[in-house]
Amino acid sequence: MSSAIEKAKEIAEKVTGQENTGEGDKTKYSSSFQHPAQSQKHPGLERDLDPRPVKAHLPTEDDGYQLYSPAGKLQGKRALITGGDSGIGRAVAILYAMEGASVAITYLPDELEDALHTKTQVEKNSGTIHLIAKDLRSRNAAQEVIEQAVSGLGGFDILVNNAAYELEQEDISNISEEQYLCTIETNLTAPFFLSKHALRHMGKGSSIINTVSVDAYVGPPSHLDYSVSKGGLVSFTRTLANQQARNGIRVNAVAPGPIWTPFIPAAVSKESQKSLPDATVMKRFGQPVEVATSFVFLAAQDSSYMTGQVLHPNGGMAVVS
Repeated sequence: MSSAIEKAKEIAEKVTGQENTGEGDKTKYSSSFQHPAQSQKHPGLERDLDPRPVKAHLPTEDDGYQLYSPAGKLQGKRALITGGDSGIGRAVAILYAMEGASVAITYLPDELEDALHTKTQVEKNSGTIHLIAKDLRSRNAAQEVIEQAVSGLGGFDILVNNAAYELEQEDISNISEEQYLCTIETNLTAPFFLSKHALRHMGKGSSIINTVSVDAYVGPPSHLDYSVSKGGLVSFTRTLANQQARNGIRVNAVAPGPIWTPFIPAAVSKESQKSLPDATVMKRFGQPVEVATSFVFLAAQDSSYMTGQVLHPNGGMAVVS
């Protein structure tokens, strides 16, 4: 075993801050487990989520857990992850650190507690993490975030556009101008300008990975503005990939299905929460770690012949890419 892999595995045992999860948590990966419907004020806090999402343990065949096994795939890489304070973003930050990358994450100023928890999990005897408090909709936010990431990391090789906003509404008449603009500015405009400014610091072998959504493909009636923004991000991914291939920079996306994160109780009604697992073949919510592995694959050289593509960790929901 190479020294890099040995180091990655040593870090993995420490970075998660989690012990053996035990019998009581096996149900999180079982189709028979019912997540209790709950509500949170937007954007939601992971500390208040019940049960807590799983960020670094993958399911075994008997619905148990096994710690993610790193192989040093991102050794020496530098990654910026927007919305890295909780949910999928936190899981990506943890797995990237386990794989040897230094990371920077953005978070909304009122989510500092979640961001600090991510920092604690990543820093336990492992790599470097920088916290950047920023509302990505604010003027000049994208340029300022990129400058802070470059300053903190000394440059970067991976941009993960993950931060998102959603608020369920049953009819288009209920979507205010304020909500529509917040959705588009967070989910589509911010990734556009973050990518624009990031590309000045990226070179051959770099990657941009966008978090889109299964909603862009199935179009849930109550997720209209969110689906529009994520559909636009799919098109942005494909077009930017075609443009940047000449520079050796790959651009891909991940389209999660229903994943158990603070996003669910903050954006989705209790009634919808009860029905979401049934929309999947596996009949359950996915866990953040089950999505984060796709981000590792797309950032690593394992996916060297992929660009302009979308991966679909969605529990078996049928979509056409």
